[in-house]
Amino acid sequence: MTFNSNLNLLKAIGRTPCVKLENISKLTGHEVWAKLEFMNPGGSIKDRIAMYMIEKAEREGKIKPGDTIIENSSGNTAMGLAIVCRQKGYKLKIVIRDTTSKEKIKMLEIMGVDVIKVNAALPPEHPDSYNNFAEKYAAENPGVFYIDQHNNLDNNEAHYMSTGPEIWQQMNGRIDYFVAGVGTGGTCTGAGRYLKEQDPGIAVIGVDPVGSIFYDYFKQKKLVKPSRYLIEGLGDEFLIKTAQLEMLDDMIQVTDKQAIEHTFLLVAQEGILSGGSSGANIYGVVTLAKKIRKPSVICTVICDSGYKYLSTVYNDDWLTANNLI
Repeated sequence: MTFNSNLNLLKAIGRTPCVKLENISKLTGHEVWAKLEFMNPGGSIKDRIAMYMIEKAEREGKIKPGDTIIENSSGNTAMGLAIVCRQKGYKLKIVIRDTTSKEKIKMLEIMGVDVIKVNAALPPEHPDSYNNFAEKYAAENPGVFYIDQHNNLDNNEAHYMSTGPEIWQQMNGRIDYFVAGVGTGGTCTGAGRYLKEQDPGIAVIGVDPVGSIFYDYFKQKKLVKPSRYLIEGLGDEFLIKTAQLEMLDDMIQVTDKQAIEHTFLLVAQEGILSGGSSGANIYGVVTLAKKIRKPSVICTVICDSGYKYLSTVYNDDWLTANNLI
């Protein structure tokens, strides 16, 4: 056996395994596969966009080593950016909701990130809210580059260029449905667009939490008032450029409780410890499977590892306090 020992850390991003979920396949009566994105160096799918967006900004002359980058993130994009910035010599500021898991915040602080915690209860239109703080800070501080994963279409392009082709190759073109949560929408619509170009018969199904505005807008073109939800990394209070909902064939709505239940289902059936957004994806798979009449091949994404959620998703006190058990 030979090993490639010439890789630097950034070259280890991507090319993650895609595995058959044997027991969930039996449970649903369909062939279910999952791409294990927690095997990226930063532990999540967001490593892909962090590297791609920074390297594209470098090529376009927008940033140079020594500059400061700022982004608002639920934690995973932040960790990906922290790794890339460490490797390339950038300073990093991350705006994060104060409800984000302690593990994510602590890891960022250990990585030397300037973590700016904002009040998650602030209305989305507030200038100091999670949605607006980073953009405002960059506008007021020349020399600070705002990545803007929620509106920068390089996010989608990253998945079009890497995640989508990897899934197509790993599945040998055998795929009927691609199911993925919509946070920024980059994964679902970027990879989904690539897959549809290879086979227009592939259906792309988005998953959105109750409290987000995407589901109602997709179904009825209706903008509802957002409400608070607990699953990190999914949904939004605004329509954003990267959530290209027109790419989707359908959308499934998930409650916090359903997402958590299926996070535990993934552990019980497959031994995979994931975050709540992956549980939401599994809920989407199981819900979709009930509607499909003929045996089909479904592929989804395990977005990140459960080790980041030991104080929340896997903590009985947190679950009880939030009426999730």
